[in-house]
Amino acid sequence: MDAKHPAAQPAGHAAAYPAKRPQEISIQGFRISTQKLPILKADPIEEMTKSLGITPPEMIFGDNYVMIEHEKSGWGINFNSFDALDRVDKTGQSMLQVAYSKEWQKSREKTHEGIKEIVKPFDWSYSTDYQGTLSPKAQPFTETDKPIPVELLMRPDPILFFDEVVLYEDELADNGIAMLSCKIRVMPGRLLLLTRFFMRLDNVLIRLRDTRVYVDFETREVIREYQSKESEYEKVRQTLASTRDDVPALMRDANKLSEVLPVVERRCERVVLDN
Repeated sequence: MDAKHPAAQPAGHAAAYPAKRPQEISIQGFRISTQKLPILKADPIEEMTKSLGITPPEMIFGDNYVMIEHEKSGWGINFNSFDALDRVDKTGQSMLQVAYSKEWQKSREKTHEGIKEIVKPFDWSYSTDYQGTLSPKAQPFTETDKPIPVELLMRPDPILFFDEVVLYEDELADNGIAMLSCKIRVMPGRLLLLTRFFMRLDNVLIRLRDTRVYVDFETREVIREYQSKESEYEKVRQTLASTRDDVPALMRDANKLSEVLPVVERRCERVVLDN
């Protein structure tokens, strides 16, 4: 896989669509680009299924990506659906053992009955701890206690570039949602990228896995923070019911859920790029 060209994954058939240039901005030696194309069709889905070894989600945006590159050092990181799905558990060991799993498998077999592949056991919630794909020449991250400087991000700086890119989505046999998406905003002195995996399995579990990438253009410091939150569905519902109105709507709002879900894992890394 070419980490600098995520659209060239085995599933990517961008050439089949009308030419559409990626959105792009260059600032202080950094280049930020995003691409949004339609969901994959049958042939590239079959190709992705064979390459991954698992059946892709209902809506797979295999040609979408978000990419950050520092041109002088050769450092780069990109977020794409293929690499994210490649980190889904393929052994079935972390599969949610609930009644919905059989229903999901039956629905998936019917949906992809044209694909001559057996649906093997795997984490059908598509949970991923994906934190991005580094370019081959990228300087590695090292562990740090230094957090992302939230106070700088709260400044009323002009936003020079903003985009939101969905990488994949699945309704879990009409029993919830699993979605991986990226948001990026670029200001004159810095940028912040948030890649969020949001999973809500009704009456069972709610899970958020966030990867934030912060870049300071002046110092060339990059901080990457990964945070996983989750809780039982009913506990979250009760918490929201005691403090807020319109609980059903809040149970679908990942931003609101993030405020009440407990943290189960957190780690932070940084790198200062060469001149």
